[in-house]
Amino acid sequence: MGIVFSDIAVSADGYATGLNQTEEKPFGDVDDGWLHNWMFDAYEENKAEVDAIVTSGATIMGRNMFGPVRGEWDREWRGWWGPNPPYHNPVFVLTHHPHAPIEMEGGTIFHFVTEGIEVALERARTVADDQDISIAGGARTVNQYLAAGLLDELRLHITPCIIGAGERIFEGVSPQRLERVSVRATSLVTHITYRRL
Repeated sequence: MGIVFSDIAVSADGYATGLNQTEEKPFGDVDDGWLHNWMFDAYEENKAEVDAIVTSGATIMGRNMFGPVRGEWDREWRGWWGPNPPYHNPVFVLTHHPHAPIEMEGGTIFHFVTEGIEVALERARTVADDQDISIAGGARTVNQYLAAGLLDELRLHITPCIIGAGERIFEGVSPQRLERVSVRATSLVTHITYRRL
């Protein structure tokens, strides 16, 4: 059986997104480049880490990561990524409101799970076979899996910026010890991998 991992880019003060997310501003009042330009502007330098982000057999994400629609599904929304999202596997979106699956190009199918994080993980394990499962984010979803002891490996990509407010990694997570597996600094980001003890 594969591991459950998360790759998440955060600011130096631990935020994965700022306040006031909208359709036009997926990361709120923060310039997206502050958190993610290492993936594009310095791709070759960070190729191993970027490529590892989408190596799972299934993906889980929170509704905020899927899009800005809140409450009931009152309009058509198919994610931030265009017709061919980068996942290319089944994606389980945590939500309180039922929604029919959405099939996209490249093998990505968004499934909507209203029964909580454990059920989403069970469904992801069923389709992933022996492959890894990615908890894509956002911070609130990663924190739920950390708090429940269900995340095996956390890969933080720490960027040299301060956001000051928003969704923070480790918020509401009870004290626990992690094993640092690796640290690698590049020009735009420091990659740190932790495993659960």
